[in-house]
Formats: sequence, C-alpha cells, structure tokens
Amino acid sequence: MSSREQNKAALYEKLMLLRDVTNSTSMNKTSIVVDASKYIEELKQQVETLNQEIGTSEASTVENSLPVVTVETLEKGFLINVYLEKNCSGLLVSVLEAFEDLGLEVLDARVSCSDRFQLEAVGGDHIEGHADGIDAQVVKEAVLQAIKNVLDSEQ
Repeated sequence: MSSREQNKAALYEKLMLLRDVTNSTSMNKTSIVVDASKYIEELKQQVETLNQEIGTSEASTVENSLPVVTVETLEKGFLINVYLEKNCSGLLVSVLEAFEDLGLEVLDARVSCSDRFQLEAVGGDHIEGHADGIDAQVVKEAVLQAIKNVLDSEQ
C-alpha cells in the first residue's frame, strides 16, 4: 500500500472515529465536521453551566465553612493542621500569635494562603516562662479562637 493510500485510510478512520464520538449520522465529510463543531459548542455550553453551578456551590460553601483544626501530640511538641475554605487577611499572623501566647515555638511549617488557608506546623520547645502542661486540646482551642477573632473582625 502506498503512502498516499495509507494517509487516506488513516484520515478516513479518524473521520469515522469523529463521527462516532459526536454521534453524527452523516456520511459526508463536511457534514461530519459540521456535526462535530455543533457537538463541541454543546460541550462548551455544558462546561459553562457546570462552572456556574460550581461557583454558586463554592460561594455557599465558603460562607458556611468552618475551620478544620487537628492537633497531634508528638514526642516534643505538636503537629498542628489548619484548613479553612477561604483565606482572610491576618489569619496566619493571628494563628502564629496564638502559638506564641502558648509558648510554642514553630520548628517547621508549610503554609498556603492563596484562595484557601492551609497550615501544617510543628510546634515545640516551649519558650521559657510558659507552663509545660499544655495539651493538644488547649492548642486546638487557642488556634480556633485565633481564627474566630479574625473572622469576626472581617464582618
């Protein structure tokens, strides 16, 4: 089979695949391409509708979202995870001040403050002058209070 015949067969195969994917009943090349174009426009409209639904859903979720705070006790300190659906100005500073007030020194941290607020921190090595009897629940309550203060000041 010549190269030209191979190209023609490959093109025909691709055209039939396009016809199947777009649910076209046409056999004419031009009609198949027109049907495919209409199908693509329908898909674009469906994507736009879904994006609008997601936007509406996210807006209601952000308004009603509560922070998720988990605190695990480590050998020398705590692993603190904070997640909030929206980021607020001053949120990171407020959480770090809560650590400082508890006498926790941040040993390692990863933070994302773009659309959402996410913090993973290891706090330990109590700062001198603070009680050593801090437990995970106290840390969690302090972080939640810091978040609440920031959210309340935004409203």
